[in-house]
Amino acid sequence: MQVLKTPESAFSKIVDFPYSPQYVHVTDTVSSEIAMAYYQAGPKDGHTILLMHGEPTWAYLYRKMMPVLADAGFNVLVPDLIGFGRSDKPKRREDYTYARHVIWVKEWFNQVVKGPVTLFCQDWGGLLGLRLVADMPERFAGVMVSNTGLPTGDQTPSDAFIKWRRFSQDVPVFPTSSIIQGATVTELSQQTLDAYDAPFPEEEHKAGARIFPLLVPASSDNPEAQANRNAWESLKQFGAPFMTAFGDSDPVTAGGDRIFQKLIPGCQGIEHVTIKGGGHFIQEDKGEELAELLKRFIKNTHSL
Repeated sequence: MQVLKTPESAFSKIVDFPYSPQYVHVTDTVSSEIAMAYYQAGPKDGHTILLMHGEPTWAYLYRKMMPVLADAGFNVLVPDLIGFGRSDKPKRREDYTYARHVIWVKEWFNQVVKGPVTLFCQDWGGLLGLRLVADMPERFAGVMVSNTGLPTGDQTPSDAFIKWRRFSQDVPVFPTSSIIQGATVTELSQQTLDAYDAPFPEEEHKAGARIFPLLVPASSDNPEAQANRNAWESLKQFGAPFMTAFGDSDPVTAGGDRIFQKLIPGCQGIEHVTIKGGGHFIQEDKGEELAELLKRFIKNTHSL
């Protein structure tokens, strides 16, 4: 597997993400080891919160939430998915599969995360993070989801997703920061836009970002459709606290919160919220509010 590495100099102008990357090596059953980056904030002996990003973002997306949670005494861990941020980037699109990403994330999790953990996930962070929860439910003290899902391909995707998938494949130059701005309610500064472009200095670095929309199970014969059905069967038995906090301005995942609330036992008795003014990349629009909700969720439901 040919792997690209974004030079550290590409991140040199980012001034609002002061976290130093740490690295572990992960592998799957086919490829050689590749480096996966992650960031830690707060006391390491605090209760662990895992923040998982989606596509085409990286851990920078959580810069508004990390200090709030760290200051509250939590051990905050935020990985860069393979192909994103400071993590290694396989050059060929064919090297990215949903199954491989699950393996990579699970390997990272088993190496880095100790003790019980609360997961917050959005976008592909949910498609991957919820597979961890389904596979290792005993490791998770609670889950909070926002603007995500765990599709099996048995339901027709939204028009917004179909348009996004077509755009992602047809656009000659993949406009990373413009995509994020287009799915965010607030106006992002040029500094912020540059930070989202930083991991991708050349078009060849964007293979993962390009292929991710095609990996979402949008039909019942998708290679990971059955694995996600199996994951749902596990999640239907998940009784730990489970909260939804979806934005009111995300056409891609609208209504997805109700599916979680209906099917997952841990959703019962939880005060679920719809966040006003929250676009798809809700961490940009309402990061501090999300962090406060997460703090309250843990305080009210976890026995720490």
